[in-house]
Amino acid sequence: MVQTYAMTPQRIGRMKGAILKHAEPGEMLAKQGKQVKFNKNQSDTYVARRYLPYGSTSASATSQNTFFQNADGDRGNLIAQAHQTQEGVTPLPDSIAAIDITVVMQQYACLYGFTDKTFDFYEDDIPEQMTKQIGERVTFVTEMILYGILRSCTNAYYGGTGTTIATVNGACTVGQVRRIVENLRANHAKTVTSMLSASALYGTEPVAAGYLVFCHTNLASDIRNMAGYTPIEKYASMKPLPGELGKVEEFRFIGHPDLPSLQNAGAAVGATDCRSTTGTLIDVYPMIVVAEDAWSQVSVRGKDSLKPSYLPTGVASKSDVFGQRGYAGTIWYKAGMIENHGWMAVLYVGSRNLPL
Repeated sequence: MVQTYAMTPQRIGRMKGAILKHAEPGEMLAKQGKQVKFNKNQSDTYVARRYLPYGSTSASATSQNTFFQNADGDRGNLIAQAHQTQEGVTPLPDSIAAIDITVVMQQYACLYGFTDKTFDFYEDDIPEQMTKQIGERVTFVTEMILYGILRSCTNAYYGGTGTTIATVNGACTVGQVRRIVENLRANHAKTVTSMLSASALYGTEPVAAGYLVFCHTNLASDIRNMAGYTPIEKYASMKPLPGELGKVEEFRFIGHPDLPSLQNAGAAVGATDCRSTTGTLIDVYPMIVVAEDAWSQVSVRGKDSLKPSYLPTGVASKSDVFGQRGYAGTIWYKAGMIENHGWMAVLYVGSRNLPL
């Protein structure tokens, strides 16, 4: 829709004040994961390959990372016996198995429009404000893209006694946290030790080791009520991450208000004391737990990552004979993928109502 006088009333006849601050989205998920630089003219498809370690299978997220499959008796001894040889006897050769993970780049865009009258006579610089919001929209949309990708992790846990999103009936607990870390360790998942730097370039900076948990800020109270919770102000030498709420054992919780809940998606509220938009069914909050190298993304970094466009008014064309319309916008590509479902998890929980 083109910006006109009718859409944004002027401040004529009143004392003109400053343009006030407005809410700006923050970059959080876009700083995490393995960063992939996607070069031009090489395809729109990115294929990553992982070879399975000995003894593992591709059957599930867990079996892709474990050397021991379920079996009765002493599994360690069975592995050792399977590798015993006899003099002069060549053992039967094994083969290795690979898993290919494919992701296709998607194109996204945002566009603002304005008229020549707005450009020539309006007291505020509308194109300048549009240009600023273009960058903010890219940040916001990119975060939502990554949030959707990470929520698709198949290694899922559910609050309370729930076994699906629709049956979630409790908030996050220390017990659930410990179940997840037990699973990650069994899958040989390593703690995160680096993140993308805050600059516009490709590069990382070190962070204190831990499994990262991304969640909505509505869960802050439940996290602080967990046994063993350590607030960031009590960190000794560890530097808090942006948005970090604190830590519990190996987990560093990072909150953001733009990681939306699944409204009215859980079990009946009943006596759960969990938040609900309508008061009937629980709002379900995904908590995304990641270890090192669990997922990757094509970074929106560097001068070639965006294609900004600014068309001022006064440019005549067949579709705009008098050049009455101007536009500002950008187009960009984004993709991300879960590389190893066993090295991350999603915990779906409710959020307890705050006490009065």
